[in-house]
Amino acid sequence: MTFDLEYNSERSKLIIPEYGRHIQKLVNHCVSLDTKEERNTMAKAIIDVMGNLQPHLRDVPDFKHKLWDQLHIMSDFKLDADSPYEKPSKEELQEKPDRLKYPKSASKYRFYGNNIQIMIDTALTWEEGEMKEALVYTIANHMKKCFLSWNKDTVEDAIIFDHLFELSNGKFDLRNSDEVLSEAKELLKNRKGQGSRGNKGKNQSNKNRKR
Repeated sequence: MTFDLEYNSERSKLIIPEYGRHIQKLVNHCVSLDTKEERNTMAKAIIDVMGNLQPHLRDVPDFKHKLWDQLHIMSDFKLDADSPYEKPSKEELQEKPDRLKYPKSASKYRFYGNNIQIMIDTALTWEEGEMKEALVYTIANHMKKCFLSWNKDTVEDAIIFDHLFELSNGKFDLRNSDEVLSEAKELLKNRKGQGSRGNKGKNQSNKNRKR
């Protein structure tokens, strides 16, 4: 007794594997139908089945539109049926997207990150007053925390003020002020505390594992 087995390696490649081979066969059969009326009827039935197989798409805007686009893609754009939406083109699908520009660092001080520059640019738009002064001081404190996190355990406030002056294009000048930033140990306390708790949790897990 012999069996005529069909292996996936011998089958045609699925265009959208998520729908499986049976849906692909239905699409292929739909394309081969003689009359447009038959193709329209079967295409709508296939759309209903595809919708049931992808229930998570029901919350996506233009749910039906996406299904019809996928149907045309699985037919290799050969399906001649009346779609309620504009038929996508094969050239549009194969078109390469525009090259994305690599994001540039906010400044040469990469350890501050881009968010610091965004905060400084936002502060520049604020009106003069106590709120703006408090924001600038908060930014300087955050800059000091970032500096300590990536470089060393101590840094003079004067260095932070110099960097703030440079990043704000000379608009925020605390270099000759009496402002004093938070102590390094206070800024790093939370980070070290989190590390200790993390190690404690790991040690406790190890103890339980030994038991």
